[in-house]
Amino acid sequence: MTVRPATIDDVPSILGLVHDLAAYEREPDAVEATQGDLVAALFPPSATPTAFAHVAEVDGEVVGMAVWFVSFSTWTGRNGIWLEDLFVRPEHRGAGLGRDLLAALARVCIERGWRRLEWWVLDWNEPSIGFYRGLGATAEDEWTTYRLTGDALTTLAGGTTPSRPA
Repeated sequence: MTVRPATIDDVPSILGLVHDLAAYEREPDAVEATQGDLVAALFPPSATPTAFAHVAEVDGEVVGMAVWFVSFSTWTGRNGIWLEDLFVRPEHRGAGLGRDLLAALARVCIERGWRRLEWWVLDWNEPSIGFYRGLGATAEDEWTTYRLTGDALTTLAGGTTPSRPA
């Protein structure tokens, strides 16, 4: 078992895991991301990445991922990590890969002097909630997430939508 930063060669596996995660989260048709989208975010040829990923491998096969981006807290005046997605294929759960992926991100935080590693979890996902609590994570139950998408996002932006790159 190995946990390491992702490379561009891992993008097809990461996208496959994103689809597996969407199915697990009862949204199998919600994934719009393409390999090109992931390459552009994780490994842009002439810009700074806007997202990062670590992968878990077993016998050379990518079986887990942690996709994250840099956050910032005005209260601490420091950056942190926002974990967008953590997923380990069901047949590889229980071997410590999820913990190892989170530990890798915790090390990034500590090495860079960042103060927070944060993420969302669906209210119904009791196995994950129990896992996170077992690591010492605490729920931020006083906060409610809001999201603008689609027409509401376009309207707030002034009614124009930029074209999406192919």
